[in-house]
Parts: sequence; C-alpha cells; structure tokens
Amino acid sequence: MARVLTLTLNPALDLAIRLPSLVLGAVNRTDATHLEAAGKGVNVARVLVALGHEVAVTGFLGGDNDGAFVRAFADWGLKDAFLRLAGDTRINAKLAETEGRVTDINGPGLEVARDDLTALYAALEVRVADAATRPDAVVIAGSLPPGVTPDDLAALIGWLRGHDVPVWVDTSGTALNAAIAATPSAVKPNETELAEWAGEPLEDAASRLAAATRLHASGIEHALVSLGDEGMLWVGPAGRWQATPPRVEVASTVCAGDTLLAAMLHGQLAGLPAEDALRLASGLSAEAVRHVGVGDTHAPDLDQLQQCTRVRRLDDNAREDS
Repeated sequence: MARVLTLTLNPALDLAIRLPSLVLGAVNRTDATHLEAAGKGVNVARVLVALGHEVAVTGFLGGDNDGAFVRAFADWGLKDAFLRLAGDTRINAKLAETEGRVTDINGPGLEVARDDLTALYAALEVRVADAATRPDAVVIAGSLPPGVTPDDLAALIGWLRGHDVPVWVDTSGTALNAAIAATPSAVKPNETELAEWAGEPLEDAASRLAAATRLHASGIEHALVSLGDEGMLWVGPAGRWQATPPRVEVASTVCAGDTLLAAMLHGQLAGLPAEDALRLASGLSAEAVRHVGVGDTHAPDLDQLQQCTRVRRLDDNAREDS
C-alpha cells in the first residue's frame, strides 16, 4: 500500500465523557470516561494504517505529557515523527449525552514559535527528499495552535504542493479559507463550513451541490462535503456523487469525519472505483458513530453497512446506483 504522512499541528488528549444528560451548575454522574491520544490527523492516521498503509504522524507535541501518545502510536502501528515542544499537550473534553448531543470543551494548544515552524519545515524537507520516507500523500487536519496563522497553513500547503506531494486538508474557519486559496488536492468541509466559504446559505441539496461544484472548479481536485446523517458529496475527477449511509444508532459523531476522509484518501491511493470508495467511506463512517473513536475496519457488519449505503451519481443523465 501507500506511504502517508499526517500532520496535526494542534493535537490533544481527548477526554470522552458519556452521561445521561448534562445539567449546568450541578454535579453530573458519568456512565463512562475514556482518555485517548487524539487530534484529527492522528485519527485519520489510525484509519489509514488499519486499511494497510504505512503511516507516519507529525506535528507538535508537548514533551511533558507525551507518554500517552508514545504508547498509542506503538499500539496502533504509527511511526512517531512529532516534534516535541516544552509544556503539556492540551486536553479536550467531549461530553456525549444519551440523546446524542455532544459538547466540546477544547483548549487552545501549545504556543508554537517561528523557530518551531522552521524546525518542522526542516524535518519535512528531509522526509520528502528521501525515497525511503517520501509520502505518497500528506493529510493536514485539525485546528491551528497559538502562533500558527492561516497564512502559515497556506504557505505549508504551497510548500508541499511545490514538492509535488498531494495534500488533503480538513480544518475550519479562516484556516479553511486560507487552505482553499492555496489549492490543496482535497478539502473536506461540512455543510456549514461550505456555506461560510460560499458566502451564502445553502438551504437545499441543489445549493450544496452547486457550492461543492464551485469549490472543485476553484482548483480543488477533490471537494468532499460531509453532510452528517445525510452522508457526503464528492465532486472530483470522477464526477459529482452523493453517498447516503444506512441509519444507525448514534453514540458519538466525534471521529466520523476523520474516518470518512481517511477512507476516501484510501480509495484514491488504492485506485478504487468511485462507487466502492464512497461505499467504504460512508459505511465506515456510519460504523464510527456507533461508538467512541474511529471507524473499525474489522467490524463484522462493515460489508453490510457498505451494501446498504445508497450511492448516486449526480451528473446529468447519469445512472443511479442503489
């Protein structure tokens, strides 16, 4: 399989808390708690390595509390290329209530200095120049830490693209707008983020498709739009598509988008037909929302979830698959 590098500039230790309901200003009793090394790029890496790829993870970690990450990377089969900074990696709390509402409480992250960014570029230069470590694709995912600006993100994307490395990006807000302007190979906004980029409300399927088509036309090879329980849109070289997964009982949506992105990248790296890539990404994402964490590539009913995913090609006069 392929060699992939994921870049998480602002990783976190995720404290997942499940409870019947959150009552503000009161003592709340949990059903379960779980602390895990995380960050969107790390989550993507977990799925990709489970799908058979050789995956390295990089970015910035706090050297004072990196033990959980070191152990997790070894357990998951990921190559640790993170740069260590002084201090602690942030802890993010995710409170999931029984009825499906999720409340995120996220820290700002470590302060990244100019010298730290210079060190990251130096490490990337070594990796890209060496045939033994050069990635077939780079995924940049997650928020930006203090000290890293949207312009810095755009410059990083441009640098990688200048070295002929495909770059897939999943971020939000001004960072997403800057990333799109730098024309990475793929971006994965949700429908709210797509509307913010488009500068107008996207109130129906036609307007969402039109905005995704504009995004592709702006130079983004793969415009991937996650639509929650409605599935996803994909506008790219294979045309315009929508995939809708089967209904499942939702426990947590936290890692569903990361799972979807990883599976779609896998589809490209493995040369899967468009229908197969969409079924895998949507089915595996549906598997992910049934529990805390990324989608389980070994779930016994994953084939059934894929078979029950509705895939439609949206181009004029194209056939529909069900």
